[in-house]
Amino acid sequence: MAEFEFWVNGMTCEHCERAVTAELSALSGVVDVQVDAASGRVLLAHERPLDLIVVESAVDDAGYTVRSWPAVVDV
Repeated sequence: MAEFEFWVNGMTCEHCERAVTAELSALSGVVDVQVDAASGRVLLAHERPLDLIVVESAVDDAGYTVRSWPAVVDV
C-alpha cells in the first residue's frame, strides 16, 4: 500500500470533507481517505497505481479544486 498527501481549495466544513471523501473513496484501488477541511489536506492511501488526473477529476466532481500536489508523487 502507498499513500500521498495533497491540498484542496474551498473546503470549509464537515460536509466538504464528506463530499471529497466520498468521491475519492469511490476510485478503484483507494483504501483510505483522510480529509481535513481546515487545512485543506487530503491523505490518500491506495493499493495500486492511481492516475493523478482521475484523482483531480474526483475532487472536481465533489465541487473543489486541487491546490497543490507534493513535489514527488509515486502513484
